[in-house]
Amino acid sequence: MATDNPSFVLRAVENVAYEERPIPEIKGDEVLVAVKKTGICGSDVHYLAHGRIGDFVVEKPMVLGHESAGVVSKVGPDVKHLKPGDRVAMEPGATCRRCDACKSGRYNLCPDIVFAATPPYDGTLARYYRLPADLAYPLPENVSLEDGAMMEPLAVGVHSVSNLGGFRANQSIAVFGCGPVGLLCMAVARAIGASRIIAVDIVPARLEFAKSYAGAETYLPPKFQDGESKTDYSRRNATLMKQQLDIADRGRNSIDLVIDASGAEVSIQTGFYVVKIGGTFVQVGMGNPNVMLNLGLLMTKELNYKGSFRYGPGDYPLAISLVASGKIDLKPLVTHRFKFEDAIAAFKATRAGKSEDGKGVIKAIISGPGEE
Repeated sequence: MATDNPSFVLRAVENVAYEERPIPEIKGDEVLVAVKKTGICGSDVHYLAHGRIGDFVVEKPMVLGHESAGVVSKVGPDVKHLKPGDRVAMEPGATCRRCDACKSGRYNLCPDIVFAATPPYDGTLARYYRLPADLAYPLPENVSLEDGAMMEPLAVGVHSVSNLGGFRANQSIAVFGCGPVGLLCMAVARAIGASRIIAVDIVPARLEFAKSYAGAETYLPPKFQDGESKTDYSRRNATLMKQQLDIADRGRNSIDLVIDASGAEVSIQTGFYVVKIGGTFVQVGMGNPNVMLNLGLLMTKELNYKGSFRYGPGDYPLAISLVASGKIDLKPLVTHRFKFEDAIAAFKATRAGKSEDGKGVIKAIISGPGEE
């Protein structure tokens, strides 16, 4: 076991550095994990660029990273199901386990959650990270540590599609936004047995990837017309989308579930028109929090409009199972890999959407200290 704990720290907006941090002391029900692989999330980049996300403000230096997997280095005396050397995916949010949210099975809504790389709590881009043992999920032999790091965004997709969306085999889904979370929502729907998957994005290359990766039909929205309002555009966009893809409000050609993974106001507005009467709409993308919604559609179509926040009970185990069984392949989503010493370059590429060689970034993975 190494005796140092190099960490990648956000000191202030646009100011990151490597620091030596103490190795965490674990409690009886905790494990110390040597972090081997960490994916970069949009929230990490947002904290770097803006120093805050909504009410979460970086007020002191904070270790970045929360999409991680590693190898158990040390276990507390009360831990019986894990041992040093076990490979694990790390669910990065420890909850109180006592509040109403925790007891009702919605622990992601716990008011006292300690979530990695969410102020004021440090993240996982370090040699070591401690967490409750039940949040360290053993990885099957055929699932790599890189796949393990991808379980965090995949769990978001599982939570949105399977848990909140209640998606079942032979149902249809439309996903707005073909970034990592949108693609993983499509992958979950396909694994469950979707009859139809529709991908919507304004970037043609992303649509092509969604088509090849998830077997999705694709839709490229039109440009705005001069003087056109967002609401008028969304109505026109939805009409065009329904015409091009033969989408109905009811019956066999209707859309059971809409996922907005973009956060764009016009995508949300368009989705209200596209989803079937009595259908479900899950909001997982975050953009401007103040958007205009058509409450008339919400009411007369009796839509189930749900917000999605992280993940909850059963989401990580299902994500691991879908990958281990071969129903979801995460490898095509990892487009860039960086050493720990090159974390700044990894963030730069993710923020720009492409690396210096011009290759587009879907997901960048940073190895742990001393790892290749």
